[in-house]
Amino acid sequence: MNDTVPMSLVSEPDTTSYEDLLTLWGDLESSLGLLLTVPESVPDFAQKIRQYDRWLQDLLEEDADTGLYLLFQMAGTSIAGYSTTHALVCAALCHIIAQEVKLPREQRDSLIAAALTMNIAMTALQDELAEQRERPSVEQQSNIDAHSVKSCLLLARVGIQDELWLAVVASHHENLPLPVPGGTPDPGLRLTHILQVVDRYAAMISPRRSRVGKSVTDSLRVVIGASQGRQDDVAQVLVRRVGLCPPGTYVKLDNQDLAVVLRRTERANQPLVASLINARGEPYPQPRLYNTTRGDHRIQAAMPSHAVSLMINHTVMLQVARNHPPDML
Repeated sequence: MNDTVPMSLVSEPDTTSYEDLLTLWGDLESSLGLLLTVPESVPDFAQKIRQYDRWLQDLLEEDADTGLYLLFQMAGTSIAGYSTTHALVCAALCHIIAQEVKLPREQRDSLIAAALTMNIAMTALQDELAEQRERPSVEQQSNIDAHSVKSCLLLARVGIQDELWLAVVASHHENLPLPVPGGTPDPGLRLTHILQVVDRYAAMISPRRSRVGKSVTDSLRVVIGASQGRQDDVAQVLVRRVGLCPPGTYVKLDNQDLAVVLRRTERANQPLVASLINARGEPYPQPRLYNTTRGDHRIQAAMPSHAVSLMINHTVMLQVARNHPPDML
């Protein structure tokens, strides 16, 4: 078979399932956004968070690559609703890491709840900061510095009694002590470390009005450097489970094409990709699929989202990826 699969040559896809998935992810984001904006007006707040956690799990179980693709697209290409998108990305990555490191169920649930609510006291401010070009004002900086404790207190006011959830939220920006060699990891410190790595990684790939987002590999270098000396290398787990270049991120190939990653393979650095722009900077009339595990083309570098300005039809892109999984190319 030819090493490229122009999308114009594949049969017309049945896009219903992907349209549904895109709608469900959008519904989850908007519902979570409302919850985070007016938490004190929401009856049974804790139960709502648990419901959204279950919703997130169901969507990732349905198709994890599609979930990652959409989440990384949201995180890397849009400023609108930054706080909610960031919470959703962090929760999804924490869920994936929790599966890999086999966290006890109760700890896993507390971690996801903390990821969804860690910035709840500054939801509106976080969205405002993403949109402004100037540095934070003195008042804004004061609120930033206090948001971890304020978020913990707000959660307590709306009825949260999970002490591990509250502790992780309160400490998610603190400098943590290194683990004792051979010792049993403290659950609170372990969960806080996981959330800190994910929080930092997701924040760096996301653009602001004041700066562009970093590439995923640049972000990984920073979080790996910050994790020196820790026994549970969360950054390495992140690489193993979502890949060096996760679905939804952009890469440059060895033929100088710019491509989007569609699906993971068994190799962290060799995903299924679709070329969008050729070496001359011209968009392809139809994107071309490459299975990098077979040496069709190699990834030369991860690219930040601002390197690609094309509007992508996500439904068609994801359906074609499912019709042509890596072992079929």
